Amino acid sequence: MTALHTAIAILVVVLLILVPKVEPVIALVIGSLYLGIATGLGFEGTINTIVDGFGDIMAEVGLLIGFGVLLGSLLNSMGALQKLVEKLMRVLGPGKLPYALAGALSAVFPSIYVDVQLVLAAPLAKSAAPRMGRYGLPMMGGALSAGILVGYVFVVPGLGTLAVAGLLHVPLSTMLVYGFVLGPLAALLTTFLYGRLLRLGLWNADTDEVPDNEDVPDNEGARDEPADVTATATAAAPEDEHPGARRPLPPLYLSLLPIVVPLLLIATGAIADAAGVESDLLAFLGNPAFALFAGLVGAYTLAKRVLTNERVDQAVTEGFHSTGQILLVTGVGGSLGAVIGKTGLDKVLSGIFSADAGMSTVVTILLVWLVAALLHLAIGSIGVAAIAAAGIIAPIMGDLAVPPAVLALAIGSGSLFALQVNSNFFWMFQPLLGVTTRGALKALTFVTAMASVVSLVLVIAVSFVV
Repeated sequence: MTALHTAIAILVVVLLILVPKVEPVIALVIGSLYLGIATGLGFEGTINTIVDGFGDIMAEVGLLIGFGVLLGSLLNSMGALQKLVEKLMRVLGPGKLPYALAGALSAVFPSIYVDVQLVLAAPLAKSAAPRMGRYGLPMMGGALSAGILVGYVFVVPGLGTLAVAGLLHVPLSTMLVYGFVLGPLAALLTTFLYGRLLRLGLWNADTDEVPDNEDVPDNEGARDEPADVTATATAAAPEDEHPGARRPLPPLYLSLLPIVVPLLLIATGAIADAAGVESDLLAFLGNPAFALFAGLVGAYTLAKRVLTNERVDQAVTEGFHSTGQILLVTGVGGSLGAVIGKTGLDKVLSGIFSADAGMSTVVTILLVWLVAALLHLAIGSIGVAAIAAAGIIAPIMGDLAVPPAVLALAIGSGSLFALQVNSNFFWMFQPLLGVTTRGALKALTFVTAMASVVSLVLVIAVSFVV
């Protein structure tokens, strides 16, 4: 009954948001209340879990969201993101930009927390979208989803990858080899397939995008009119004519330092941790909250030098406005995840395997993938689902006719499946990309489901050559 009540709660939340268009905060609380009471937590236990879940997720990502959104708002006010988009458009062309984004996020930046990756990369994706034609926003959103989350579970030093490898005692060097090949390949294939589905009518701008993004050019995409799109991308206003500038804006490399420095700090800290290097200084500098704060201070200092005080104040106010909305919905999403965690669903799923099952390699991989996928659907956290699945598999791993590295890859693949409304990432993704809940279900939930299935096929293929 636990699994049934969990499924009902998630379905109720989705239907309340999509059909009568109930505000997500209200729908998430209703779903949390139903699940807690239906599974025996009691009235007081349910409300206490909701409160604790909100506080726990705020402690984990609250400062990251606040600092990241303010940083993005200041960079946007200085035109840094627009200039970067124009450079990328000239070098890559609009058709290749989503693939570059997906590949970079999955292969180069998996050491960064997914929430940090999202708040840093979302403004770039959103800025580039109008230059890419009718399907620019969903294409960039899909590439963002695939790149960030595939890298998180497959590529060292992604935190999901490190956790699963540790629990299953898989050498990091082995995970590095397999993951660095499988991860980016899965992200790129997913982006390609999603792009084909967009052209078949998957996306509806009227229902899937917020009003600010409805002025995307109504053409069939970047490939149909490349000359016009490129011309638009390169027609930038001179730096000294930027709205709100009191002096010429800094060059692109200097404008991007507030993003590059936090990325380097976080990556250095993650790599040092993975290598077993103990240093208070590295831990302090590599802490995501400090790294993003350092970037925020840098962006604020730079903005004060080149923009009027009124424009800086406006950018900060816009950042605070967006932060409040994201924090509230993210926190309540964490509440639902906390209630689900109290139901003991992982114990129910642990009975699927038995030591003497004698299953074939493919069947074993499918069942491991299924356990991780079900845990993710229920819990709403890719990392927690991967860790829980690894905890279920680890005790019987020696009796399964599958190499530990392949089991780890199967867990990562399954834990990707269909990130949806009980995840704080979902509620951050929606406002940062400028899509509706329906749009987020397509550009995030559907894309992660597709990435999970694509990577499953690749994992099965790997099992035949290991």
